[in-house]
Amino acid sequence: MTRTTAPTRRAALLGLVSLPVLPLLAACDGGTASGASDGGSSGATASALSVTDPWAKAAESDMTGVFGVLKNTTDKDVHVTGAKSPAAGMCELHETITDSTGASSMQKAENGFVVPAGGEFALEPGANHIMLMQLTGPLKPGDEVEVTLELEDGTTIPFTAAVKEFTGAKENYGGASDGGGMEDMGGMGSDGGH
Repeated sequence: MTRTTAPTRRAALLGLVSLPVLPLLAACDGGTASGASDGGSSGATASALSVTDPWAKAAESDMTGVFGVLKNTTDKDVHVTGAKSPAAGMCELHETITDSTGASSMQKAENGFVVPAGGEFALEPGANHIMLMQLTGPLKPGDEVEVTLELEDGTTIPFTAAVKEFTGAKENYGGASDGGGMEDMGGMGSDGGH
C-alpha cells in the first residue's frame, strides 16, 4: 500500500509546486505580444496597453511621424517613456505646446505620454506623435514599419505601422537629419518630415 500511495503523493506534490509557476510564465509574456487587438484593429496588444490603427507617414529620408491610438485597459495610468524602431537612428515622443498667444509648436515630450486608466491617448498629425528621425531608408506607401514603445516599468510594446501617403499637417522642425531646431507649425518642404 505504501508503494501505490507514494507515487500518488509525489504526483500531487509536484502538481502543487508547479501551480504557482503558471502565473509567473504568463506574467513574463506581458507587454511583448503583438498581433491584432480586439475589434479588428491592427496593432500591438499587451495586458496594459494596445495600439490601434497605427500608421506612419511616407517619407524618402530624414524623418517622419507615427500615429494611432494608445488604449489603456487597466485601472492605472500607463506611462510611455520612449520608442525605438529599426527604421530610424533615433526616435522621440513629441507633444504639441500652445503658448499664451495661441501659437502651437512641437517639441520632445520630456516626460513622455501618460495614457489614463481606462482611457486613450491619440497620436495624430499636427499633434502628439512618435517621431522617427535619421531614417535608415525610404518609407514608401504600402510598406510596414516596426516600432516598439517603452514603458516606465520596463515593459515594451512592439507594433507594426502601415506606411501611407499623407499631405496634411506639415510641421517644420528644422535640422531634420539631426533632430535639432524644432520650429512652429508651418509649411515643410519635401525633406521627408511629417
